Parts: sequence; structure tokens; C-alpha cells
Amino acid sequence: MSTMTTAAMTDAEFLARFEDCSLPNAAFHHRDHVRLAWLYLRRHSPLEALTRFADGLRRFATANGHPGLYHETITWAFLLLIRERMERGGAAAGSWEEFAAANPDLLVWKPSVLDRYYQPETLGSELARRVFVMPDRAPDRAPVT
Repeated sequence: MSTMTTAAMTDAEFLARFEDCSLPNAAFHHRDHVRLAWLYLRRHSPLEALTRFADGLRRFATANGHPGLYHETITWAFLLLIRERMERGGAAAGSWEEFAAANPDLLVWKPSVLDRYYQPETLGSELARRVFVMPDRAPDRAPVT
């Protein structure tokens, strides 16, 4: 197995290694989750991207001995934020590097951008782990244009 980092992988190789679970778990960090969601959103409708992303994360976690690691609210919320940012920024046709540079807040795990939208108790709940829970904080937002 290659010891190449995910950043050095082509998009196609990264997706393939994630989907067949040959990507080393130790090489799959938060930034990689965001890149993966971005790739699915580039290739599929939002609903299909969400399904593929969520199913893939469950499969990957199980293959790596962590079947209870999947968190539905975090997964869906990040994918929806990424989708919105892609559209707002006109980055739907840009590169991953351009998207990452324009959205550094999405790439930080702790503190997370989700802290603006959710109380800690909400994200820490078993309900939020099992099903998507609507945000319970109202962040300052730019007007929708």
C-alpha cells in the first residue's frame, strides 16, 4: 500500500481508496472529510452526494473497527455547509485548493464551524448521532442573495 498522503492523491484515487476502504484510517482527517464531501457534491446531485457520503463514512468506519463513530448531524451539516459555500462562492467549477483557501473555517475540526450553529449538548446527544438534528443556534448570517 502506498504511503502517499491524501493531499498527494488525485481526486479519482482518493475517492476510489475511500470507497474500497483501502485508504489508511490514520491518513483520513477532518480536512479529508471536507474534501470528500466537496468531491461528491461536484459529481452528484446534493441528495445523491449526501447518500454516498453518509453511506461511505459508515462503511469506512466499520471497516476500520469503529462502527459507532458515524455522526449523522455532523455529516449532514458539513455537507450542507459545503454545498452552500460552493454556490455562494461560485467555486462549483473551481479546484479543491481554491475552495479550501476560500473556506478555511470548514477545515478546522476544533473549534468547529458547527459551534456557530449548535449547542455542545445538542451535538453531543445520542439523537444527533443517529438522526439529523436542526441547528439550535442562530448565527449571524449574510443576507441570502
